[in-house]
Amino acid sequence: MKTSNRLLVGPDDAVNPRTAGFLGLQHVLAMDVYVPPIILAGLLAMSAAQQMSLLQATFLAAGIGTIIQTCWFMKMPISQGPSFVPLGAAAGIVLASGGVNHGGMGTLIGAMLVGSLVLIALGLTGVFHRIIAKLVPAIVGGTIITCVGLSLIPSALNSNIFEASGNINQNIILASITAVTLLVAISISIRFPRVQRLFRTGAIILSLLTGTLVATAMGRFDWKTVIQAPWFSFPQGTALDFGITFSPSAIITFIVIYAVLTTETTGTWFAMGAVINHQLTKTQWNRGLIGEGLSCFVSSILGATPVTGYSTNAGVISITGVASKRVFIAAGIWFMILGFFSKLSAFLAAIPAPVIGGVFAIICVTIMLNGLNVIRRLDLGESSLYVIGLPIVLTLALVLLPATVTKESPQLVQYLLGSPIAVAAIAAILLNLCMPSDQQHSAALSSLD
Repeated sequence: MKTSNRLLVGPDDAVNPRTAGFLGLQHVLAMDVYVPPIILAGLLAMSAAQQMSLLQATFLAAGIGTIIQTCWFMKMPISQGPSFVPLGAAAGIVLASGGVNHGGMGTLIGAMLVGSLVLIALGLTGVFHRIIAKLVPAIVGGTIITCVGLSLIPSALNSNIFEASGNINQNIILASITAVTLLVAISISIRFPRVQRLFRTGAIILSLLTGTLVATAMGRFDWKTVIQAPWFSFPQGTALDFGITFSPSAIITFIVIYAVLTTETTGTWFAMGAVINHQLTKTQWNRGLIGEGLSCFVSSILGATPVTGYSTNAGVISITGVASKRVFIAAGIWFMILGFFSKLSAFLAAIPAPVIGGVFAIICVTIMLNGLNVIRRLDLGESSLYVIGLPIVLTLALVLLPATVTKESPQLVQYLLGSPIAVAAIAAILLNLCMPSDQQHSAALSSLD
């Protein structure tokens, strides 16, 4: 695997366990893994105990999935986490099937299990790579990466800062302090090569710690929930607790959901490949989808929502310069610890959203710029401009689309509208297939001379 010149540590380079643990925790802190289960718990009106159990199951699933992908299947620095895409469908299935305590969760688990087996089958047959090779050339891949970063920026700013709970002025101050700390750390690492490794690799942890300390001084850190949380506990909402029920309509719904998730995952893999300067192989595509399916299978058994590759980690690597797979294995171990260490889970969940948002916004920008960097290296013609430009417009349109429009749409359309990345990817693929190639365009112009 070729190492990018921008990296301090390549994917296959060794790092000592202490460093791997520190940097792995940094990846965990930069990911908003706790947000999707909290949203789903709210939609289903779960009790506090059920909410904590769902959070623990999500952490555990993310950890197992991360190790599965990094060690055995994708064999790239990939971290798994819950997606926002399935939340509406998951809540709808549970509520339509009797609710959390009356069979709804069993129906949801059954649908997720079948969907994960479909992903595994696509990877085992090799169909997935043939689809990617045909439909996703470099220009489409670069466009998808760009749209991934672009689609996440509003979430970082709105959900985590402007619309987050608390005083908006305080939110902006917290986010700004966190972001400035991150930029100062990166600037120091660039300006002073002797301390580059220290400040670059620890930039995110340093910024989050600074933001948390300021939040504590403002009275914005909720220590009460941390104190009240037990030290250790086991997830209680697994398939053993809720059972498994197979509903044809729920299964079909989640097969569609998994198709959308696969599109998002493809964007993440492209983003990570661009950051570490690695061209994904046929084997990696197929094995990666198998790993994705197995990760989702485990997640379903644990009673959590499907997991997918997180593009956030590509941004973290761009900032820290460390892409070692050992760091991601450590991140997976941290997630598994959080799955049982409920007090630590409560502490991470208590970090104010604006603190996360300050770091998240910069990470999103780095992802977008990595996509643009891929596009910059290509020989572009007139047709290419539309292949790149229209998906970007669609991404912005869906991000800014009023929620009332989404709610009034058919269920399947809602799934797509809720995933700007998926829509952008589909648009880029279709435009690349339908638009005349730049060679054809040049030939047509020559015939007119």
